Amino acid sequence: MPPAGQCLLWLGLVLASVCASLESAAPSNSTTGPLNVLLIIVDDLRPSLGCYGDKAIRSPNIDQLASRSLLFQNAFAQQAVCAPSRVSFLTGRRPDTTRLYDFNSYWRIHAGNFSTIPQYFKENGYVTMSVGKVFHPGISSNYSDDSPYSWSFPPYHPSSEKYENTKTCRGPDGQLHANLLCPVDVADVPEGTLPDKQSTEQAIRLLEKMKTSASPFFLAVGYHKPHIPFRYPKEFQKLYPLENITLAPDPQVPAGLPPVAYNPWMDIRQREDVQALNLSVPYGPIPVDFQRKIRQSYFASVSYLDTQVGHLLSALDDLQLTNSTIIAFASDHGWALGEHGEWAKYSNFDVATRVPLMFYVPGRTAPLPEAGEELFPYIDPFDSVLELMEPGRRVMDLVELLSLSPTLAGLAGLHVPPRCPVPSFHVQLCREGQNLGKHFQLQDLGEDPHLCGNPRELYFVDSDPLQDHNMYNDSQGRDLLQSLMP
Repeated sequence: MPPAGQCLLWLGLVLASVCASLESAAPSNSTTGPLNVLLIIVDDLRPSLGCYGDKAIRSPNIDQLASRSLLFQNAFAQQAVCAPSRVSFLTGRRPDTTRLYDFNSYWRIHAGNFSTIPQYFKENGYVTMSVGKVFHPGISSNYSDDSPYSWSFPPYHPSSEKYENTKTCRGPDGQLHANLLCPVDVADVPEGTLPDKQSTEQAIRLLEKMKTSASPFFLAVGYHKPHIPFRYPKEFQKLYPLENITLAPDPQVPAGLPPVAYNPWMDIRQREDVQALNLSVPYGPIPVDFQRKIRQSYFASVSYLDTQVGHLLSALDDLQLTNSTIIAFASDHGWALGEHGEWAKYSNFDVATRVPLMFYVPGRTAPLPEAGEELFPYIDPFDSVLELMEPGRRVMDLVELLSLSPTLAGLAGLHVPPRCPVPSFHVQLCREGQNLGKHFQLQDLGEDPHLCGNPRELYFVDSDPLQDHNMYNDSQGRDLLQSLMP
């Protein structure tokens, strides 16, 4: 028999190896079944968030999610247009493959019968559900949000969505207008609610139903704000006093910019309050005081969005689903707030293409919650003092939003679709993006071996030859095993 010290060393190495093997085989063994997926997709959200270093923005609930997540600091969309971007990351194919660069075609007809990530989960036994703006509505998703291919049930769209571009904004003259800047008294708007509030409520109802389901779920929730018009509860303006609003640091159109690369922001020019400014086309400029108001309303819309994310994640806690649900958070693209003289998406500048991207994986990016513990308690952005929360871990590598689909498949323990051949128009299921799973390996969490999420044993065979006392939970045992981790 080898010496006791060698036995101890051998046991520690075996335990470390077993834990690492279990980690690579499945994201977590917190449940006996597969992990659920909650995919949160936001419209036109650039990384103007506290967790991305923007200290002026109050986004405590998204920041709290980031503190439990793996955050990708340099994630970029394939195109800064809603429909092409969403079809791209939901199919895992580039716009050159989906042949969609605008809003005017359906990929299954004009490119190929490509599977989507919800369709792939559905075919693997998941109940797949869509709430709000997930696919872009209209021709680009066959006027059906790609039903019935992608979803187990007809997608939900909030009833108040139809008022977004109507005259519901009360102007200084006391009349209702179809404005760009549209802070509202929610009690006074049609139906007494707003689309994102309705989407949160519906998503929570679905979570309540799925809690008792024998099948895992894939729930995609798409939020409209901060997409224009900036129609949000007016109290959120108070978070951003105009006198504190700074202007874009680079407001000039770059010298030598090809005219085709500049977008004259016709989207906002159609709004009544912008029309009243009588701006020249294509470059403007917008008066400085109105620039501040645009930026104020964008930031206020982000904080309003944050409250909806907070209520949704708090409900996930209340339903005790946080230990069995992957949460992915992303935007379809960004939006320029005066940078390079732009007030739109549609460009290739970073402000339009860079997006927030983060993944919470129970037991992997954060410890599993203890009984009764809340990982995502709701935080009121109006609290006078908000705790500064750092992201759980940042990945600085350049990554593509295209990688969302294969990464979710891998984190959920499904087979990651193979790389696409070139060309791949004839291939229904493959991926053109990377699987980001390598960033979730155990060594990334080596500072705390508890994050392995697996039961552990450690015996000091020299003083306990019969192995009657599991010392893993003893600090000495944890420190020793930590030192043996590869």
